[in-house]
Parts: sequence; C-alpha cells; structure tokens
Amino acid sequence: MRPISYLFTGFLLALTAFFPAFSQSDTNADPLQYADIADLSVSAPLIAHVTIKEAIKVDPKRVTNAPPGTQRYYIVATTNALIRGQGGIPETIRYIIDLPLNERGRAPKIKKKQFIIFARNLTGSSGDIQLAAPDAQIDWTPARDQRVRSLVREIVARNAAPAIARVGSAFHVPGTIIGEGETQIFLETNSGDPVSITILSREGQKKVWAVSLSEIVDEAARAPVRNSLLWYRLACFLPKSLPEESLAGDSAANANQARRDYDLVIQDLGNCPRTRPAQYRVR
Repeated sequence: MRPISYLFTGFLLALTAFFPAFSQSDTNADPLQYADIADLSVSAPLIAHVTIKEAIKVDPKRVTNAPPGTQRYYIVATTNALIRGQGGIPETIRYIIDLPLNERGRAPKIKKKQFIIFARNLTGSSGDIQLAAPDAQIDWTPARDQRVRSLVREIVARNAAPAIARVGSAFHVPGTIIGEGETQIFLETNSGDPVSITILSREGQKKVWAVSLSEIVDEAARAPVRNSLLWYRLACFLPKSLPEESLAGDSAANANQARRDYDLVIQDLGNCPRTRPAQYRVR
C-alpha cells in the first residue's frame, strides 16, 4: 500500500499556490467583527459547518510557498451542515490550509474540532475545495453560526443590497423656504442595480436620510440598521468625502450643501471595524 503522502500529491500541487498564513480566532473572545464575517460570506459561494476528521501535516520539504512559522495541513473534514451553496456538498471534503505555529514552534491540534469554512468548489462533487481566503476557516460557535446564517439570508435575498462600486452623481435642490431642501446621491453598483441616498431638510426638524434600492425613491425607505448587509455595503465601502466629480454642473452653494449632507450620512453610518488583514478581503 502506498504511503498517504503520495495519495494526495496531485491535489497538493494543484492547491499549494493559494494559501498563505492562516489567522486563528481567539477561542476566549471573538475578535471577528460583523464586517469580517461579511467580507468572508459575500465572497464565498460555499459555506459549511464542518468537523475535522483528519489533519495531515505536509512535510515542509515538499512545501515551497508556505509562510515562515506555519505548518501546512491536508484537511479531511466531515460536513455537519451546509450554510450556503447551490447543488449541495459531499459528506466528506478536502482542502489545504497553513496554520501558524505557537510560541513553542508547535503546530496546532485541530483534529475533531469544529469550524465554519468559507470556500469555493474546485472539482464539482468530488469534495476537493479551495478556501475563499487564507483565514477562511474560523472556529465554530453557536453564536457565530447564527451570525453567519443571518447574514447569508440577507445576501441571497431577492432584494439584497448590492456591492457599491463608486459614487455617481449628486445634487442638492433648495426648498421654497430657507433651510429646506433635498439632496440626492446616486451610487453605482457592481451589478448595475440602482441605489440612491436621499437627505431631506425641513424647517424646525432634524435632517433625515434614507436609502432606496429601486429606480423610484421609496417613501417607506429608511436609513440602514447597523450590522446589516445594507449598512455594511455603505459604511465599509463609501468614500469618506463626496467626490468632486459627482458634483459637476451644480452651483457652488448647492454643491457645498450636498457635501454637508453626505458628511451627515457618513457620520450616521459610523466606522466599519475589521480585524482581518486587508489583503485577505475580497469584495
């Protein structure tokens, strides 16, 4: 019988270029923010809850591109539940991952542990998959499972908030009374679906703004709730200031008001905290 190391040589050669270092999560405190989970989820057509069946160390001599201080593993995992993925997923899946060594230079023990993986199929129903990012294997907890499932429901919804490509045009229309007016900001999306922001100013009232996901501004539209997919699309990807090219053709006074209204939107959205390395993020 041939040694195990030879059985998956071809698979290793096909995948070794894809996986730099893996960032494990702290099991005592969850460092992953909403945006971290969203970054992983929107870029992964396959998301599953798995248990590690075998974690086979790859001889470092056979690995030419693993980052220093890591151990490459050939993973065989059992699927506990499919969270996202058309066409299902095999009961047994296989993939490659690089895990960081601890302070003593020892490789982590992950056999029989549970994880959520974010991946893409490599070879259809064979069970060989590729992780969507180097750190796309995160510790499974009931709370994380619920967060991921909730986010996936938003992503696959018919009216899901699309990815923002850039700010398109923006303009301000003054009202008949001084201090009143309306600013509209049109956003361009990767899918071509319409997204617009409307900011209303009324005498004696606090400014209100809303987001519409249709060609016609919806009177029932509201500002997004924090830690929702629409909030993530805006808070994490809109520029911090209104691009000057968006205001072409507007008067100086109206352009200044549009800038102030846009600043209000950015302030209300708040920051977009993340903990994952920037180079791992895929829009």
